[in-house]
Amino acid sequence: QAQLVESGGGLVQPGGSLRLSCGALARSFIPTIGHMGWFRQAPGKEREFVATISWTSGNTNYTDSVKDRFTISRDNGKTYLQMNNLKPEDTAAYYCAVRPRWGQDYIYWGQGTQVTVSS
Repeated sequence: QAQLVESGGGLVQPGGSLRLSCGALARSFIPTIGHMGWFRQAPGKEREFVATISWTSGNTNYTDSVKDRFTISRDNGKTYLQMNNLKPEDTAAYYCAVRPRWGQDYIYWGQGTQVTVSS
């Protein structure tokens, strides 16, 4: 059922960087995108919004805890999350999601990629 595939997770020390990527499985899916975003979920915690980008305007939005450290971008049907100065509290499974144009919710999700920040 997953229409999106994430990659780029891994183990990194505090202060390190990772770049997550997310792409649609089919090119025909791309014109339907309104927003692509990243969410994360740590063990024992609820899913948390991280960042989103409008596919048409390029406008971005971030949760406060990642502002000035993470950057979301888009290019050629893919979205990227550049994560710098990573902190242990960033440890989570990161999920890419899509909100369709004229839609209200993020309804398409990838399988997730694990990010672990530890010394």
